Amino acid sequence: MSKMTLIAGPCVIESEQNVMLVAETVAGIARKLDLDYYFKASFDKANRTSISSYRGPGIEKGLEILQKVKDTLGLKICTDIHEPWQAEKAAQVADILQIPAFLCRQTDLLVAAAKTQKCINVKKAQFLAPWDMKNVVTKLEESGNRNIMLCERGSTFGYNTLVVDMTGIFEMKKFGYPVVFDATHSVQKPGGKGSATGGNRAYVEPLAKAAVAAGADALFFEVHPDPDRALSDGPNMVRLDEFESLLSRVMKVYDAVH
Repeated sequence: MSKMTLIAGPCVIESEQNVMLVAETVAGIARKLDLDYYFKASFDKANRTSISSYRGPGIEKGLEILQKVKDTLGLKICTDIHEPWQAEKAAQVADILQIPAFLCRQTDLLVAAAKTQKCINVKKAQFLAPWDMKNVVTKLEESGNRNIMLCERGSTFGYNTLVVDMTGIFEMKKFGYPVVFDATHSVQKPGGKGSATGGNRAYVEPLAKAAVAAGADALFFEVHPDPDRALSDGPNMVRLDEFESLLSRVMKVYDAVH
């Protein structure tokens, strides 16, 4: 039976202490459940709803903290980039470069990421059909990189609402690359709090179970010790002290279908 890949961590780097706590705790859970784990956190959230929202420590300090996670805990790293110039710099630390959903059609960003030869996890835009990701895949392949993951994170459905069409996982797997399901961003309500994004973390577990049953190869979760006080994406993040039990239940479904 193949290991499931887990990508998990806080939405954004709030502090070195917070990052190390989450990384060490989730790494322990991943070892217990025999998962292939990548620690994820963002050094900059460039697509926040409000101009006054916290964005992160920036690329220099952020990568320094992520390098400490790698060196201290021996973990693989996933982080997102928003501009082409960030790709080469982030690739010095990250094992997976993640392309945000809103930016998945940005050719220069995809080409720069591809040229690093790192694994590229591209989030399907909320406004794209699953089969439209073929053009994204082609851009990466023609830039010399076939180390690709595609990520389902919900589709826009009216105002401030996302829905997840699980057939999208099946459709994207036709391209021949692993498909990740982003269980926490899929429960967002974009802009739903006026100057911030809302969400409902109660839906995270059932959607994650449905996704692995539908064939998802990897799961992405944002996890935080106190989501209601988090500086980004709090409403949809999973509480750190509840993550092991949630993931254990999801893995029962994964094991049943693999």
